[in-house]
Amino acid sequence: MTTTVLIVDDDPVQRRLLEAMVRRFGYDVLTADSGAVAVRMLSSPEGEAVDLLILDLVMPDVDGMGVLGDMKSRGIDKPVIVQTAHSSIETVVSAMRAGATDFVVKPVGAERLQVSIKNALRVGALEDEIRRMKRRASGTLAFHDLSTRSGEMARVVRLAERAAKSNIPILIEGESGVGKEVLARAIQGSSDRRGKPFVTVNCGAIPDNLVESILFGHEKGAFTGATEKHVGKFVEASGGTLFLDEIGELPLEAQVKLLRAIQEGEVDPVGGRRSVRVDIRLISATNKSLLDQVKQGQFREDLYYRLNVFPIMLPALRARREDIPELAKSFVARFAAEEGKRIRGLSAEAAALLQRYDWPGNVRQLENALFRAVVLCDGDELTISEFPQIAAQVEGFDVRIPPAPQPFALSSGGAEPPRIIQVPVRDPNAIELTEGSEMRRMDDLERDIIRFALQHYRGHMSEVSRKLGIGRSTLYRKLKDYGLEDGADAGDEGDERAA
Repeated sequence: MTTTVLIVDDDPVQRRLLEAMVRRFGYDVLTADSGAVAVRMLSSPEGEAVDLLILDLVMPDVDGMGVLGDMKSRGIDKPVIVQTAHSSIETVVSAMRAGATDFVVKPVGAERLQVSIKNALRVGALEDEIRRMKRRASGTLAFHDLSTRSGEMARVVRLAERAAKSNIPILIEGESGVGKEVLARAIQGSSDRRGKPFVTVNCGAIPDNLVESILFGHEKGAFTGATEKHVGKFVEASGGTLFLDEIGELPLEAQVKLLRAIQEGEVDPVGGRRSVRVDIRLISATNKSLLDQVKQGQFREDLYYRLNVFPIMLPALRARREDIPELAKSFVARFAAEEGKRIRGLSAEAAALLQRYDWPGNVRQLENALFRAVVLCDGDELTISEFPQIAAQVEGFDVRIPPAPQPFALSSGGAEPPRIIQVPVRDPNAIELTEGSEMRRMDDLERDIIRFALQHYRGHMSEVSRKLGIGRSTLYRKLKDYGLEDGADAGDEGDERAA
C-alpha cells in the first residue's frame, strides 16, 4: 500500500498544483480546503490512512496552528510539513514548537518538496518506532501499535480486543515468526493489567530437569546447585501476564503441575513447605497443532482444554501482504537509526519485490532481511540490489551477483611463503572449483593447476617442478597422463633428462 499525503490549503489553485506534484512523486493524495475539514478527516477512520500532512498556516477559521494544536490534544502523531508565504523566523519557530516536522515557502519547487516529504516520512517512521519500543518496554503496547492494514489481521485484532477485556486464558496459534508475542503484549497493554509485569517463558528452551524450578521456583538447598532462593516465573508474573511460548514443547511431567497451578491459582516451589498464591493472566502460544499432539499422546487433553478457552489464529505474513510495507517501514527506520544511516525507505521496485515474496519465516525473516539490506545499502533508498537472495526466488526480479575472484596458492615447498595469485573469475585461464552445482573432480583440478603453472613459468620444467613441490619424474608422468607434454619447453626437458 502506498503512502497517503493529506494536503490542507484553502487556495484551490495551490491545492491542485501540490496534488499534481505529490501524485507525480508516487504518493496517494487526499485534500482538505480548510483546517476544520482537515481536523474532521483526521478524527475519522479516513484519517488512519494518512501518513503525512502538507499544511498551509494561513487559512480562515481554523488555521494551520489550530490544526497542529488539535492534533496534539488528540494525540495524533503524524509528520507535518507546513507551508507559508511568510518565511519569518518567528512563524517557523512557532510551527516547529507546535509539532511540525519541516516547512516550505510558497511557491515550493518540486525537488524541494520531494526531499522534504521523504525526510518527514523517515523522521515520522523513526519516531513511531521509538514510541512503540517505549510502550513495549513499559507494558503499555496497544493494538494501534500493531503495523497492520490487512483484513485478516483486522479480524484478529477484533478478537484480541474482546479477550483483553476479561481474564480469560488465551491460546495464540500460528507459524513461527508471525508475531505471537507482540500480539500477546498488545492484549496485556489493552487490558486492566496494563503496565504490570509481562513475563515470557520459552517452554522449548528449558531443560527438562529445570522446568519445575524455573516455572514454580525453588528454595535454597532444594537440590544440588540451588545456592539461592528462586521465586519462579509464576510468582514474577503475579499481578501481570505470563506468556508461555511454544507450550507444546513442555514435558508431560511438567504439564501435570502446570494444570494444577492454573486450576488452583497457586504454585508449589521445589523444596518449599507451603503453596504460594499467584494472580496471573495466562496467554499461551504454539506453532504446532496442540489437538494433533493430544491425539498422539504428547500433550495432556485436560490441559489442552484448560488453555484453549479463547483460541486466536494468527495468519502467516504471506496471507496478509498488505502489512508488509508498514512492517518494512518501521524496521528500516529502526535499523537505519541503529546503523547511523540516512535511509529514507524502499524504492517502488523493492517494495513490490517484498510483497510478492512468500516469506516462509514470516515477520522474523522480513526483519532480518531488512537488517541485512540496511547494512549493505550505500545510498538513501533500499533497492532490489540489497535483496539478491529474495529477488532470485521471485519471478521477474533477477539480480545477478558477480562471483568474487578466487585466490589460488602456489607452494614453493620450502621456507618461502606461498604466492597468492588472484585469478579473476572472468579470465579465460581461471581455475573453476565447481561445475554447475557440484565440485569438480580432483584430477580435473590437478590438470588445470599444472596447465596454469606451465603457462605462468613458460614451460620451464625445473621451475614448474620446484614451485608445485613435486619431483620431476612425477611431473613428467602427469604431463603424459593429462596430455600436456606439448606445453613443456623442449630444451628444458632435454636438459632435465640429461641431468
